[in-house]
Amino acid sequence: MGLFRFKYLVYVTFALSLCVIALGAYTRLTEAGLGCPDWPGCYGFATVPQTSEQQLQALAAFPDSPVDVEKAWNEMFHRYLAGTLGVFILIINLVAWRRKNTPRGLPALLLGTVVFQAVLGMWTVTMSLMPVVVMGHLLGGFTTAALLLLLALRVRRREARIVSQFHRHSSSHSLTGASLLAAAALAVTIGQVALGGWTAANYAAVVCTQLPICEVDWQQHFDLSAFNPIQPEHDSYQYGVLNFPQRVSIHVAHRLGAALTTVVLLVLVWRLWQFAILRGLALAVSGALLLQLSLGITNIVASLPLLVAVGHNVVGAMLLLTLVAANYQIYSYRTPLRSHWNNAREG
Repeated sequence: MGLFRFKYLVYVTFALSLCVIALGAYTRLTEAGLGCPDWPGCYGFATVPQTSEQQLQALAAFPDSPVDVEKAWNEMFHRYLAGTLGVFILIINLVAWRRKNTPRGLPALLLGTVVFQAVLGMWTVTMSLMPVVVMGHLLGGFTTAALLLLLALRVRRREARIVSQFHRHSSSHSLTGASLLAAAALAVTIGQVALGGWTAANYAAVVCTQLPICEVDWQQHFDLSAFNPIQPEHDSYQYGVLNFPQRVSIHVAHRLGAALTTVVLLVLVWRLWQFAILRGLALAVSGALLLQLSLGITNIVASLPLLVAVGHNVVGAMLLLTLVAANYQIYSYRTPLRSHWNNAREG
């Protein structure tokens, strides 16, 4: 397989990872995460039990988990798609190791990530939606997509042999500043994604229904124990086990985090706009940010409509990916520029 075909294999796999993220959000939001009480099968079958005989066997094996066919199919479709993604990532590794001049480190890291994702998927079921596992599973999905995007950018750059140059008025110092700001923006956004995952995993998304912060006296009742990753053991964590003040604390932290993230990203957009070659990235970041804020506000005022909530997850992933792309592009532009300055000093 030539580099050209390998590039499109990576592109298809990246698109598939976004579908897995969207379907994972839909599965979680439709309360189908425990649609199948076992893993990797469903009630002991490779697919959802459908005949009367199969459903009787399922009920006998799992008497506390009656079959809900719709939820079970939601969960199994997610597993099938995630498994397909894993196969594609395995193929990427096999091709990468057979070809010269193809990145190998990133494919290997991707394979390790998707294997760990499978383990987290199993734990999500066997640990009955333990919040830290659910949040980790979400972060793992975003990480998989981010690594695939990085691989796609690296392959594309290598194929085209792009050596980017800034305008003559650009300086190493100004580009370093943009690089540091982009890295900070990425770190803040990752933290906000984690807060969003923690909010969803603890069913805290609709405890505050008014803007801008919360109708509850959250300052009086703010409880740091809500952020303890290891919660007391329960038979199931579905629908949440934290009390109301703890859920309010999580929700408010997510809103405050959104405000901080917005400020940092707007500063980044302003900085990127100063470089003509980075203005496309500035528009991408600002567009994703505006859409994400709109979806977040809609979730609050409309009490978490399903499609809006799924969109909020997907656009959150897209926002994170635009920042990954921004960091990579700035790094790519800095490399030849740094070499130019070093050569000038040596000369």
